[in-house]
Amino acid sequence: MASGAHAYLTGLGSYLPGDPVDNDGIAARLGGDDRVTDRIRRRVLEENGIRTRHYALDAHGEPTELNEELAVKALQAALADRGIGPADLRMLAVATTQGDALVPGFGSMVHGRLGGGPMQVLTAAGVCASSLAALDAAVAKIRLGDHPRAAVVASELPSRSLRQRRFDGINARMDSHFLRWMLSDGAGAAVVEFQPHPTRPSLRVDWVRHVSLAHDHDVCMRSGMDGIDPAVGSTWQDVPVAEAEARGMFVLRQDTAVLGELAEAGIAQFEELVDTGLIDLKHLDHVVCHYSTHAFRDLAFDGIKKRMPSLDTDRWYSNLESRGNTGSASIFIALEEAWHSGRFLPGQTVLLAVPESARFAFAFAHLTVVGPAGS
Repeated sequence: MASGAHAYLTGLGSYLPGDPVDNDGIAARLGGDDRVTDRIRRRVLEENGIRTRHYALDAHGEPTELNEELAVKALQAALADRGIGPADLRMLAVATTQGDALVPGFGSMVHGRLGGGPMQVLTAAGVCASSLAALDAAVAKIRLGDHPRAAVVASELPSRSLRQRRFDGINARMDSHFLRWMLSDGAGAAVVEFQPHPTRPSLRVDWVRHVSLAHDHDVCMRSGMDGIDPAVGSTWQDVPVAEAEARGMFVLRQDTAVLGELAEAGIAQFEELVDTGLIDLKHLDHVVCHYSTHAFRDLAFDGIKKRMPSLDTDRWYSNLESRGNTGSASIFIALEEAWHSGRFLPGQTVLLAVPESARFAFAFAHLTVVGPAGS
């Protein structure tokens, strides 16, 4: 840090819409109870380990909230946790996979609903790792001294695109149905400041690293185009909307065959951070990792334990089983829950890890628990 300044997470909040939905209740919300779809759903649910999740859908599968509303409710929770209001912010960094509208940007829509006055707004587009990209931007501006306080939020509402009406006439194959039974709704947020909380511990952001491996990998997770190699005439903007819908361009697809490669690449990125000295295995106390399935967790856990045999499950935190896979929001939702559970103690370190399958990207953040300002 050339400026010598620091950045701290001083408030955390999350929002999960509606009541928890168990595995037996998914079809009632999303539809898809034919024999083939049911078989795929049961297979995916058995492997991913998710038991409950949340949808911004009512009992009939109709939307109850906008994505921007989820984001604002998570932000309000983080601001309340810090004891401040929107008017105290000077920057808002927002992450999502798909906003409610094509234009304006999602960050502007969230700011408009949140209120609070003039501020810098950033929208980090992408998939899962966009959350830490937004955090990185906010932390950088705090360290530079451009702003004394910022907020970061990641929010996802994929359920609208997972309902049966989007899949009518599309062959029930694993690439088109995998994410349908994996993803759910939610938002997580954090307040970032130049100094710790005045009366209680905070999380100092030591560093954030984000790397794309798209130069070496084909598209894995996609929507809005035919195939994995976009070309002129093959995207949803090149054809009438009705034709794009009929061709299944709006379905969120996943090439599940290469997810093992994602785990291997993620472990390699982790080892590189260890080899360069950014991660000190002797002083790594907690790992909060976003992953989409327990199978991925097992691969990652086994790979990390080769370098860090002392890492046990007590220090590896995830709420995938109870909160589901909320994409970019997952890492903040998990961090907020872990933080408020009291499991992190002053002086301890926390590693955040987020793999992104879209075209292979990885994001990491290293945090240290510190005491109140002036302590």
